[in-house]
Amino acid sequence: MSTESPLVVLPGEAIDPSLIPTHKKNPLRLGPGLRHIPPSEIVPTVAGQLVVDHRKTSMWIEYNGGRYIPSQGDLIIGQIARSATDFYYVSLSPYTPNATLPHLAFESATKKTRPQLASGELVYARVSLANRHMDPELECVNSSTGKSDGLGPLKDGMVFDVSLGFARRLLMAKSREEGKVEVLEALGEEGLAFETAVGRNGKVWVGSESVKAVVVVGRALRETDERGLGVEAQRKLVKKLVREMR
Repeated sequence: MSTESPLVVLPGEAIDPSLIPTHKKNPLRLGPGLRHIPPSEIVPTVAGQLVVDHRKTSMWIEYNGGRYIPSQGDLIIGQIARSATDFYYVSLSPYTPNATLPHLAFESATKKTRPQLASGELVYARVSLANRHMDPELECVNSSTGKSDGLGPLKDGMVFDVSLGFARRLLMAKSREEGKVEVLEALGEEGLAFETAVGRNGKVWVGSESVKAVVVVGRALRETDERGLGVEAQRKLVKKLVREMR
């Protein structure tokens, strides 16, 4: 998926055009940490490792900085700050401007049927607009199909903070092979029943009928992230935590 050897880039540094993926039909998709300067220059906005996915014609910067920078297409977990006439203000992180979430940006939403969200409630949303000159905009519906695709209000459960780099690894389509993260699969194999939602803004929501299961999953995620555990160490950690829970 990525370049053959890790390439660390700095903000404003020119990226070799030969590293930029191209496709006859699919446009180039820029992820977090990269900015397009017309007509054809692409520059990093943060320091980190350049990652290139030729299959998806996409590239981004992998970094663990504490400040989340919204990028179009990101899945995020946000907290409702307050409601205005036509939209909600949503907090993404302490260091990011509030995003806006239109009241009608939900599946089958009308003025009468839209979700009534109070301050402090959580939503799983997608960044639909992000640029330097406007506050980010969110959506909880696929604009092409009108379906929620798993987005919307998050009820009950708990939210755990993780690093931005770990969140991106969890969100990879093949998180086990490419991200080297097996902790969630290992927890499921131990018989724990739970569901998760991962936000690119460094937040993971965990829901379950068992409070103990929520706590164990959260601990496993945090320790895997903070200690930089490999696959085998993740499995040992899971067995230890589950044994203690029972």
